[in-house]
Amino acid sequence: MRIILKNFRIVDEEIDTLGTVIVQDGIIDEILSAEQPIDNKAAGMVIDGSALSSSGQSVVRKRSVVLMPAFVDLHAHFRDPGIHDKNVLAPSELSLPSEVIESASLAAAAGGFGTVVCMANTKPVTDTIEKAAAIKNRSDVLGLIDLYPVLSLTKGMEGKELSEITRLSKKDIPLMISEDGKDLADDDLFLAAMFEAKRIDIPVSCHCDLGGDENMAVRRAIELGKKAGCHIHIAHVSTREAIETIRSAKASVKIAAKADAKTDCFTLTCEVTPHHLYLTTEDSRRLGEKTWGAVNPPLRSEEDRLALVHALIDGTIDAIATDHAPHSRADKESGAPCFSGFETAFAAVNTIHSKTDFSGAASTASLAAFDLKRLSCLMSANPASLLGFDGGSKNCEQDQGLKRGRILPGYRADLVLIDTEAPWNVEPGSFKSRGKNSPLEGCKLFGKIMMTFHGGRLVYYSPCLLFPVYYSHQ
Repeated sequence: MRIILKNFRIVDEEIDTLGTVIVQDGIIDEILSAEQPIDNKAAGMVIDGSALSSSGQSVVRKRSVVLMPAFVDLHAHFRDPGIHDKNVLAPSELSLPSEVIESASLAAAAGGFGTVVCMANTKPVTDTIEKAAAIKNRSDVLGLIDLYPVLSLTKGMEGKELSEITRLSKKDIPLMISEDGKDLADDDLFLAAMFEAKRIDIPVSCHCDLGGDENMAVRRAIELGKKAGCHIHIAHVSTREAIETIRSAKASVKIAAKADAKTDCFTLTCEVTPHHLYLTTEDSRRLGEKTWGAVNPPLRSEEDRLALVHALIDGTIDAIATDHAPHSRADKESGAPCFSGFETAFAAVNTIHSKTDFSGAASTASLAAFDLKRLSCLMSANPASLLGFDGGSKNCEQDQGLKRGRILPGYRADLVLIDTEAPWNVEPGSFKSRGKNSPLEGCKLFGKIMMTFHGGRLVYYSPCLLFPVYYSHQ
């Protein structure tokens, strides 16, 4: 089917312009400027952004309603398969399990995500190729997002023996491997897992919380990664010192590469979560450090938070990942460290400007650098490239050559329509996710997801949106 999305502000990591995107059979076919004529006759669906209405209010704000590439999340927890707890937050949901692939996928789509990497700490642990394939097949049948399960580094995540990563080939499903919150204590075993990752050319996502010392664990992962010459990806960085370590290591890699282009240097990337960018230890105390404010790694100081924000601007941080981790009320009140993050991710990061004093440590120029193009880079283009979905990696063969993360001809039409200036108050009870554990409850955020397209199909439509959508009957 041919879909025309016309008269929109189009933003990705490199463009910010008014125009029209034409989709043909799930693939972006053309991008037209605002001045170019548009033929609507052959279209099965036409969405016109020239006259919008949200919550009954007329909105004529071409510059705030933005069409962007759907987001790519490098780190989430779906809790499925698992032992599902029925003690969910809302009394009306007492007959439902806490989270399943279906509810998590709905939440991801409502948050503007098109591709999600889910961690292996399921029950049973995702430690075989067969288990990973079963999870992906269920998601593919649902068709709301692309879900890519990781394999754990060791069997059962017990830290004793390597899992089926030893059997992985370049055509298999996982695009990343990880022990998640259990970085291996045994250096030799950790290094062996890294050599397997190098063999199949995929990243090792490192939680870096061994012994509760993130800074030490980051240094250790980098040193072992250098020995293996593999791609190390540091998950949810949260401290100023860890950021400085990563920044220094990246600079060393660049120097080594310039000195000898043939040197087999390791690759280092990292991610940060919206909650570590938006919240601090004060919020954790307010929520309850051992209950509703508990997360791993914990919320940090304002100094750490500012260091993370500035690292987004200078390019030290490569991606924003949600670490979406739904839990029941009973789990949170007993100390489960987690937050649900899909449905607040974009808005939380988009609202950072109002929370951050950019005078002194960062200039007005730095503030301007953290614009929607940079945000699209961090939430779409960079993570897509890291997973191999930029057209230059073997992983695109696994997905039939369908690229994502940019708005370009030939890329898959994973798109999200956002009113970037729309204010809303976070009400976890309305989440699509069954995990209502949001530390942002009651916060006023800016940026409302209006529509999400997955492969050219409309998979999410904001219930408060009145929008001119036309269907052809030809």
